[in-house]
Amino acid sequence: MLAGDFVWLWRCRRWMRHAGWGGKIAVTSFTVAQTTGLLLVLFLRGRLHELQFPLSTPVLASIYLWHFLFIIPMMLLWLPLVLGKAVALAARAIVGMKHAPTAEAAPAMPRRDFFRLAGCAAPALFTIGLTKYSLAQLQHFRIRTLEVPIAALPPALDGLTIAHVSDLHVGQFTRGAILDEIVAATNALRADLVLSTGDLINFDLKDLPAGISVITRLEAPFGVFMCEGNHDLFEDPDAFRRRTRDAGIRLLVNENAVLNIRGTAVQILGLPWGAGVGNPHDDANRGDRAIEHSTRLLLQQRQAGAFPIILAHHPHAFDYAEDSPLTLAGHTHGGQLMATEDLGCGPMIFRYWSGLYRKSDRAMVVSNGVGNWFPLRTRAPAEIVHLTLRRT
Repeated sequence: MLAGDFVWLWRCRRWMRHAGWGGKIAVTSFTVAQTTGLLLVLFLRGRLHELQFPLSTPVLASIYLWHFLFIIPMMLLWLPLVLGKAVALAARAIVGMKHAPTAEAAPAMPRRDFFRLAGCAAPALFTIGLTKYSLAQLQHFRIRTLEVPIAALPPALDGLTIAHVSDLHVGQFTRGAILDEIVAATNALRADLVLSTGDLINFDLKDLPAGISVITRLEAPFGVFMCEGNHDLFEDPDAFRRRTRDAGIRLLVNENAVLNIRGTAVQILGLPWGAGVGNPHDDANRGDRAIEHSTRLLLQQRQAGAFPIILAHHPHAFDYAEDSPLTLAGHTHGGQLMATEDLGCGPMIFRYWSGLYRKSDRAMVVSNGVGNWFPLRTRAPAEIVHLTLRRT
């Protein structure tokens, strides 16, 4: 991304060599500001929001949008062109091809200057406009209501309600008043259970007290339970688990809790991130093989006669949760950037990315998540999912 900033500035300087100083200064200032901001994000490890100046969140959103939505795609398109040109030049050198000297280019016409200036200014202006749009999104979420038919549901549990609160990502883009709104909206559902499927914090353990405050204020007659997500473990996995449990939160990491609900045993099983052993950031803790290992290990704790609910941050656990009638997951953010319901980042990356999925007599619900690690969503709104289990 840093290289992309320099490439973009270099290209703009060439395109605008006949433009006025005003345009050059504006484009250069914007690009330098973006590069400086990216360096701060990397240096501060995502904690730019802790800087005490009023535009910290808009600036951070702009940095994310500029680099993820413009610089990275630009570099992916530009590099093949550069490689192709290099191969062509090498081929000409090998065969000894010579070019006739080219006449010095005439000064660009005013119209060409205008289009060059517009071409340099448009991405920056688009980023600024998109930043304003994304900031409004950060303050909104929906309540998504789903009925989940389950053939193996015990009769006494027909109508059991669950508030599925996933991916809060408390930190750079999810903080302040929106956290109080999430608590109020969840408690207003009066669900029998509140279940959270990971990524309580976005990165920094300094945000954990605010995340803990959210979870401890959630109310449900049969309890509040959660599993861990990958973002929770970025800084210090052991510290996250210890501090969360010390606050009285029922964090299940390759563990289970058995409840008596309406005279029926219900078992909540919490899946660890990855393989659940060793360093969570090692290659052994990534991918489907790690998910399969941890899921099969967790299922060894199944209690005969109890209705199981699996809390899994990654939705691919559904493929390995055999004989488990209900799985809840998050992680995908609904695909984050979707063009249609079935076209976008979701299906490009995940087998399951949003809503209700079924396999024979098993069901899984994947939440879009109520928080944000990235400032923009398209057709994947932040949400709290209100589930009602139905016996079929």
